[in-house]
Amino acid sequence: MNMNIRIGFGYDMHRLKEGRPLWIGGIQLEYRLGLDGHSDADVLIHAICDALLGAANLRDIGYHFPDSSSNFKDIDSKNLLRETISLLQSKGYTVGNIDATVCAEQPKLNPYIPSMQEKLAEVMGIASDAVSIKATTSEKMGFVGREEGITAYAVALVSKSV
Repeated sequence: MNMNIRIGFGYDMHRLKEGRPLWIGGIQLEYRLGLDGHSDADVLIHAICDALLGAANLRDIGYHFPDSSSNFKDIDSKNLLRETISLLQSKGYTVGNIDATVCAEQPKLNPYIPSMQEKLAEVMGIASDAVSIKATTSEKMGFVGREEGITAYAVALVSKSV
């Protein structure tokens, strides 16, 4: 059996804002600021969706879930990820693994990573050890360093039988 194996890359960023909950990796974190966006602004899920969509040549998250649509206002990004997985499955792809990095000065993310891995694996229907999440800072440089926002990067491996 031949396999078609593809990779995709995703990137996202959102501003930090008072009065919003902070959602990263499908879980709510205790923090004084949240991420601003049309949806719940889960920067990690958005980067993962873009990586998956890119790997399957299905354009990007904004194409499928436009911020101009009231259908996605304040939506739980886990629902966007579920729909992304459905789009991939409709083209015959399965997820091999995800490798992601979140860049934030605060809050410290390492204590939350196991919960994020479990939640994202559950949503995607894959093993939690197929979801790698790393956390870093920007060493107090740039908008992330000034605690104005958070970024996330992700790569995804997908495959299908041909």
